[in-house]
Amino acid sequence: LAMLGIHSLATPPLMLNFLKKKFLNQSKVSYLGCGIQLSFGDIFGSVECFLLATMAYDRFMAIYNPLLYSTKMSTQVCVQLVVGSYIGGLLNASFAMVSFFSFLFCGSNRVEHFFCDFAPLAELSCSDISISVVLVSFSAGSVTMLTVFIIVISYSYILITILKMRSTEGRQKAFSTCTSHLTAVTLFYGTITFIYVMPKSSFSTNQNKVVSVFYMVVIPMLNPLIYSLRNNEIKDALRRHLGKKTLS
Repeated sequence: LAMLGIHSLATPPLMLNFLKKKFLNQSKVSYLGCGIQLSFGDIFGSVECFLLATMAYDRFMAIYNPLLYSTKMSTQVCVQLVVGSYIGGLLNASFAMVSFFSFLFCGSNRVEHFFCDFAPLAELSCSDISISVVLVSFSAGSVTMLTVFIIVISYSYILITILKMRSTEGRQKAFSTCTSHLTAVTLFYGTITFIYVMPKSSFSTNQNKVVSVFYMVVIPMLNPLIYSLRNNEIKDALRRHLGKKTLS
C-alpha cells in the first residue's frame, strides 16, 4: 500500500505536467500542492522502509520459530506493526513538512525535478536552511539505518537457520519464501541510496531524476509482479504463456 501510495502520488502529476509542457508549454504546481506532494511522498517512503523491516521480521519468525509463528505473529501483532509503521512514517515526514512550510522563497521558483522533493526545494529557499537540512537528514538517516539493521539481523538469523536444515526441500522452500522480499528490498534501498546517500557531486541532476522516476514509478509497478511470482498458479500461467511464445 505504501508503494502504491508513492506511485499514485508521483505518476499522475508527472503525466499531467508532461502534457501541459508539451501542449501548453507550461508546467506549474501550487505552493500548497507542492507541500502536499512532499509530505505524502515522505510519509509513504518512510512507511515503506518500516514495512520492509516488518516483513523481514515476519519471515524471520516463520523460518526461525515456525511452531510459535501463529502466536508471535497473531492478527493483533500484525495490526500493531502496520499501525506503528504508519506512525513512524508520519513522525519522520513531519520534519520535512514543518521545514518546507517555514521556508521563504524568492526569485526563480523553478523546481529542478519532476516532483516536489526536499533537496531541490531547500536549494530554492532564501531562508537559513542549515538546521532544517540537519534535522531532516538525521531523521531520514535514522529511519534508514534502523530498518536496514532490522533487515540484516533478521536475514542473518534466517541464513543460519537455513544452513542448519538437513532437508534440501526445506532449504528451497525457505529460500523461496524470502526471494520476493529480498528483491523488493534490493530495488528499494538501492535506489534511495543512490538518490539520498551518494555524494551529490558524483552524479548529475538528470541522472538523479532518472533514478527517481525508477524509484517513484517503476518499482511500485514491479512490486505486484515480484510478490505474485510466489503464487504457483501465476507461475504455471507464465510458463504456459512462455511455452506458447517459444512454439510459435
